[in-house]
Amino acid sequence: MSEESVLKKKVQGLYKIFCQSEWNPTVTGVVVGFFSVMMMAWWRPWGAVGAIRNWGDWIMYGIGSIFGTDSGILSLYEEAPAAIFANSGSVIGLGFIGGAFVSACLGNEFALRVPPYREMVKAVIAGILMGVGASLAGGCNVGGFYNAIGNLAANGFAMMLGLVFGVILGLKLLYLEMEHISWGEGGSKTISFTPMVIRIMAAIGILALIAGSYIYSGNEDSDYMASLGGVLLIAAALGYSMQRGRWCMVQGFREPHMTGDCTMAKSVMLSIIVVAIGAAILKYEVPVRAEGEAILNPINYVRGTFGWGGVVGGFIFGLGAMFAGGCGSGTLWRVGEGQVKLMMVVPFFAVANSMMTGWINDNDFEVDGVLGSYVYLPDVLGYGPTLTLIVGFMIIWYLSVTWNEDTNKFIVPM
Repeated sequence: MSEESVLKKKVQGLYKIFCQSEWNPTVTGVVVGFFSVMMMAWWRPWGAVGAIRNWGDWIMYGIGSIFGTDSGILSLYEEAPAAIFANSGSVIGLGFIGGAFVSACLGNEFALRVPPYREMVKAVIAGILMGVGASLAGGCNVGGFYNAIGNLAANGFAMMLGLVFGVILGLKLLYLEMEHISWGEGGSKTISFTPMVIRIMAAIGILALIAGSYIYSGNEDSDYMASLGGVLLIAAALGYSMQRGRWCMVQGFREPHMTGDCTMAKSVMLSIIVVAIGAAILKYEVPVRAEGEAILNPINYVRGTFGWGGVVGGFIFGLGAMFAGGCGSGTLWRVGEGQVKLMMVVPFFAVANSMMTGWINDNDFEVDGVLGSYVYLPDVLGYGPTLTLIVGFMIIWYLSVTWNEDTNKFIVPM
């Protein structure tokens, strides 16, 4: 075999590993944790609901522009929200979907998958529940749980508790649906594309991300806008990684109670530990930058929901995620691979979260401590004990799910 043939074979093997094969969940968890810390170091902790809420704000603002904003909930939308391409949360969401889209195309997995009619109805219900739950908990599974714990905030544990029970109830309801409801089983179809078309779409997606980053970074009038170039690319890397590893946090809560499998749960635990260590390093005596704003202020992702708001919000969100078939981040990367059901979830998630968050903020419920308390754990325990607490909690979670994997004690019966 010639040297050129050997090189070609190695390149093809590398392409298969990075672009076609499904990544190992543990590796994916570490990669997601790494890019989460990179996003934090570059700009701020990432999340999914920030983008979705910004889009919902624009939907409600548009409705208010048509029907007027004199009274009711529409009175909260008199002023235009932050521009979609200038809001850091929105840019994260767009980059995330773009990265997932590129991953799906390179792996020849992109297709428009239209769900059965019943799944469309569930998408509407799921979106509303996820929007309301994320508002109460101070974030979706990313900002309210994963990055909350990772950013050393106590409210992440409150949402985690609610997520567990929400997922269990959702699983029970799905079992009842399978047993008693037969309506709406038709209507599903898949719209596929030829490999050539998918390759062209992948090239367009890559070029769009590079061009977008270049345009942002070339902005000489605002350091904020210039920084969004890096935000876009890191978010794309997160979306790419999650789609390639089919990494969904709600699966980490669902599978131990459905099949006993704890692979994804262990990956999520490890990823949280990576983020927590990175956050502790970055937030310890962190400098202020970017136009005087404390981008890495330790209070980032510390919400006043360490209380009933986090627990109830997590419960409602977990229930909605079960109906949706994906969490906040899982919804976005599934949108990127062409899942029409999740495309339907997003607008209802967006509007529900926009309205609920607007109502909460207008009444100062979080600020006044109605939903719970603001608890930044290092302020209470110190950085070392906080990391010890988080690692210890993840070990307890690990022991619980691995014990269940062998005993099936936590399995929800059909």
